[in-house]
Amino acid sequence: MSTVGRRTRKPKPTGDPGWIESLCIARGLKMTGQRRVIARVLSEASDHPDVEELYRRAAQVDARISIATVYRTVRLLEEAGILERHMFNDGRARYERIPDRHHDHLIDLASGGVIEFQSDEIEALQAEIAHRHGYRLVGHRLELYGVRLGKDDKSGAPAKPERAPTLTRGAQVRDKGRS
Repeated sequence: MSTVGRRTRKPKPTGDPGWIESLCIARGLKMTGQRRVIARVLSEASDHPDVEELYRRAAQVDARISIATVYRTVRLLEEAGILERHMFNDGRARYERIPDRHHDHLIDLASGGVIEFQSDEIEALQAEIAHRHGYRLVGHRLELYGVRLGKDDKSGAPAKPERAPTLTRGAQVRDKGRS
């Protein structure tokens, strides 16, 4: 079944804006009032916010929350395996809940928006490349960077990458120091 381009959504428990808080409690983390606010803001996020955006949202709920508290809480949640940090080539660490199901990211370079997707073909190709080099793939992170096709682009063909070479099926991958 082809799933290239299929977007995935993070499952969120229905009507429970405190699902990250529940994970924190289950893992034995101390939950102060300010941590509860930050956990709730993260639970309600449908994007991949950075710390400054989390702070802005949390401060709207509780003006006493400092940015230092947000940084400490995010670090704690990351160390507890609740949040995952991403560096989407924009110089900012951005966060999402550790997903229940693997997905990759397509980042819009113009807007900074992030599209989550899953592709069985890409997963198979990555495993095949690892196998060709004598490895068993145990994990990976794939981030694609792009710009929207313009209205004048009638070809429908994907734009050529601006910074990275394309890898096609059967392509030779060379490691430094290998011939």
